[in-house]
Amino acid sequence: MKRAHWFGLSAGLILLLTAAMALAQQDPELLFAVVTKVSKDRRQVTAQVSSGGVVSEATLIASEAVLDNLIWKKLVVCHALKADDWKNAEGYRLVSIRVLDAGMLPMALQGIAGDCMIKKALEIAPQGD
Repeated sequence: MKRAHWFGLSAGLILLLTAAMALAQQDPELLFAVVTKVSKDRRQVTAQVSSGGVVSEATLIASEAVLDNLIWKKLVVCHALKADDWKNAEGYRLVSIRVLDAGMLPMALQGIAGDCMIKKALEIAPQGD
């Protein structure tokens, strides 16, 4: 009886480990984003994200490879990004990033990027009489 119990337990453990390994080896998803807020430590930013055609506000979390990327180090509000990621409970863990022209974003994000740039220009522009 004990031998059957250990056999069942070991089979269950192997099944769990196999599922975890398969999940970890999945290909990253593609997302497009417009940065709306950058934190002081730059480990994560808030952005409007389009993943699978749906736009929502989400947190982008930088992996070690992304933290060392010059694009991430120079990241500011309104930057348009194309990224490879894995979605988790905290947000999107970024594997790689590329900067895009706002015109290369999906249509749902182009308006958000345009509004962001207009707000930023009005903040920077000198106040006229």
